[in-house]
Amino acid sequence: MSLTNAQYDMILYQYEMRQRKSRHDMQKRLAYVHDHIPGYRELEDAVASVSVEQGRKLLDGDNEAMEDLRDSLAELSGRKAQLLEDHGLPADYLEPVYECPDCQDTGYIDGQKCHCFKQAMITLLYEQSNIQEMLRTENFDALSYEYYEGEDLSRFKNAVNTCRNFIKNFNSDYHNLFFYGTVGTGKSFLSGCVAKELIESGHSVIYFSATGLFDLLSKNSFDYKNRDELRATYADLYQCDLLIVDDLGTELTNQFVTSQLFALLNERHMGRKATIISTNLSLEELRNRYSDRIFSRITSNYEICKLSGQDIRMYKKRLLNRK
Repeated sequence: MSLTNAQYDMILYQYEMRQRKSRHDMQKRLAYVHDHIPGYRELEDAVASVSVEQGRKLLDGDNEAMEDLRDSLAELSGRKAQLLEDHGLPADYLEPVYECPDCQDTGYIDGQKCHCFKQAMITLLYEQSNIQEMLRTENFDALSYEYYEGEDLSRFKNAVNTCRNFIKNFNSDYHNLFFYGTVGTGKSFLSGCVAKELIESGHSVIYFSATGLFDLLSKNSFDYKNRDELRATYADLYQCDLLIVDDLGTELTNQFVTSQLFALLNERHMGRKATIISTNLSLEELRNRYSDRIFSRITSNYEICKLSGQDIRMYKKRLLNRK
């Protein structure tokens, strides 16, 4: 799974906090037992004394010392449990309580990440992606061909197959996707489908609308107080496994935007990091609005999918209004 060192450390810190809380709670329960159950502390002292005594015998060559120690400790443990129960407490009252009993809140089992650690990673990746809510509805489970027909249907089916192959080969092949076409034909929906599948398999995905992306970069670039935040933003944009730039062309395009877009596409291409771009612009409009370098970078390094048809969002809205 793909996490930055900072993200990995954040999860480990959460596990450290769980362990600290577990130890703190257990110490509180132990203090309660010492204060309210006469004789319990003496049994604990007896455990220590027996261990030392049998340890000495073992060093002196007494071959039965280890078995005697196990028997004595078992007997003392039983007496301690009985004492707890006699005072209305469960026998395991002083056992650690873990959020994940399987790994005992370490995050690992036999050197492998526990299921809870993997889930923590996926949760963090979702939070980072900026589209956690969007992916509840825009995913392959909601895929439907009923809004398309003829050539529009063929184009959408081809785009769906392209997305599935993109996901299937994500770890072995470097690919980029470029969705273009008329408004409301499924470009953002397919980007969401890809994003959800890759996040669920543990890849880092970041989504931005073009307007949101360049507004953020502009704000931080021209405010010296945000230099650290700007560096962190660039690091995420350049290094995440998949970057999605939605609705390219809706932003106010100027020299700053053009230079930032080229730098972003170039850095990710050099690092062989996948990018998905969607736009309502035609290829001709894309060339006219942005530099030849950007147009060449996209047409040379992206698999281009054209989508067409009716505006599905408007169609659904009309259906709702009729009810």
